[in-house]
Amino acid sequence: MEEWHVWIIAALLLFLIEIFTTGFAVICLSIGAVAGAVAAWAGCDLKYQILWFAVFSLIAFVVVRPLLLKCMRKSVGKKSGTEALIGREAVVCEPIVPADNKGRVIVDGDNWKAVSSNGGNIDKGSKVIIMKVDSVVLTVTEKQKQ
Repeated sequence: MEEWHVWIIAALLLFLIEIFTTGFAVICLSIGAVAGAVAAWAGCDLKYQILWFAVFSLIAFVVVRPLLLKCMRKSVGKKSGTEALIGREAVVCEPIVPADNKGRVIVDGDNWKAVSSNGGNIDKGSKVIIMKVDSVVLTVTEKQKQ
């Protein structure tokens, strides 16, 4: 097995380790290992291969890691699941009548049980804004007509 094969195997193992960790530190070492493989393939001595590994790992820590962390921070703030429903518009498909504990709304084709935030009735066909999600029940308020 040639030296550059060892560097590539190390790079792949480091990449696999990165999949199971957070922080994008190990991926920088993987990038350095690829650089070491290139140096080995070019016929450089071991000390130059290690130098390439160190230099490119450092460059990756300084340049690549901050970019990856910045991208991750952007995606962390996004809402998902029922949390993403808050603030969305829905249409009442069954009148919301608190006295009878009835009422349903449709959001993106999904039918949800709904209650009024102010305890009042809301007629069928009205547009409402989702204020809160409690398990499978949406708390809504009637949308102001413009």
